[in-house]
Amino acid sequence: MDGVLYYLIFFAYAPAIGLLWYFYHKDRLEPEPLRYVAVTFLYGAVISIGIAMFIESISTLLIPRTFLTISILAAIVEEPAKALAIRIPYEAKQMDGVMDGVVYGTAAGLGFAATENLLYGFGLGLEVTLMRVLLTPIAHGTWTSIVGVGFGLKSERKVNSILPFMLLAIILHFSWDYLVFQSEEHPLYSVLVFFLLILNVFLIRYFLSLGIREDIQKFGGGF
Repeated sequence: MDGVLYYLIFFAYAPAIGLLWYFYHKDRLEPEPLRYVAVTFLYGAVISIGIAMFIESISTLLIPRTFLTISILAAIVEEPAKALAIRIPYEAKQMDGVMDGVVYGTAAGLGFAATENLLYGFGLGLEVTLMRVLLTPIAHGTWTSIVGVGFGLKSERKVNSILPFMLLAIILHFSWDYLVFQSEEHPLYSVLVFFLLILNVFLIRYFLSLGIREDIQKFGGGF
């Protein structure tokens, strides 16, 4: 059991930390304080997922459990819960642009995804964690980075509200969960899951490129 626990922890957290390290080092012209990035990751990994699990457990007692209701509930609960982690650097005035939003958003999302994968492993076995680490860190990281970009733009006073960014994250999250559930009964839906994964990768790369261009305009230099 100890050996299995070791592998569960490693495969749940190592890919997420590796991805976070990648995004953190893309922020070269004005790197964020590592302590705030770490706190955002840990908040997502502990507090955000704790809040989401509590609300979801209560809600499932009140609503019928179907693919549709579970997908809607997960999206509308988990995205705001992860956004709470981003508020830590935002309220500390550590955010001033798109790149900051990407870094802190992915930190919150990756922390959440890592603990979620660990818990799935506890309940369903190591093989489920191994399967999920190929997909969910990218997905959660992308959705929360969208919200993070909203916070970054708001800090620059380029937008008045993060609500449109939150709604986009919720829609993408709902679509992902619903298609994954459907693919369990209808394998053809797996194709749609794959295309949604590609869309997530495209979006995170787009925001990353946008953040890099903005930082070059602000601070000069190149990559």
